[in-house]
Amino acid sequence: MSSTSIDDLLAFEEEPAPEGPRARGSRVGPALRSLAIAAAVVVVLLVGLRAIGLKVSLPVLVAGVLAVLAVRRVTALLAPPPPPPPAARIPTGEEDGSYNWGSRDALRAAINGWERPLDWSSGNRERFTERILPRLGELADERLRQRHGLTRDSDPIRARALLGDQLWRFLATPSRRPPSPRDVAAIVAELEKI
Repeated sequence: MSSTSIDDLLAFEEEPAPEGPRARGSRVGPALRSLAIAAAVVVVLLVGLRAIGLKVSLPVLVAGVLAVLAVRRVTALLAPPPPPPPAARIPTGEEDGSYNWGSRDALRAAINGWERPLDWSSGNRERFTERILPRLGELADERLRQRHGLTRDSDPIRARALLGDQLWRFLATPSRRPPSPRDVAAIVAELEKI
């Protein structure tokens, strides 16, 4: 049996906070990059204009490209910061009882952590025995440990009395077929009674 706790099963990793502005380093790198971009644009424009038969003075073309790049840089620096992420909703008064299934939260992550394996193993006994049964056993052990200070391994006689024969047999001996959703609901109800 693995040593995964209920907290590990229901854990949800928060996204890291966006980093603040970077420490200013050398200004040579960005300046060289801007000059390289300007040179590339000037070359492309010069070739394009000569191909269609227009002649433009090289200093005028360079000044125009540098002006456009400078305006672009200034507008990027003056742009308002991106809006902050939406704050947690503060309940005010009566809730409508609906759940926002599109949001990313720990409850949804925990539900997905059970929903996908249950769906994946619904018609396959081996998958159910390998994936779901150990998780249910870990939940039972965690409930026993938190409420009664024991696990199925540490005190099997008392654990069997607390779990009941139906839940004990279900966890101890794999069935010949995957249990029906009704059976799983009954097992979960028994786990919640511990």
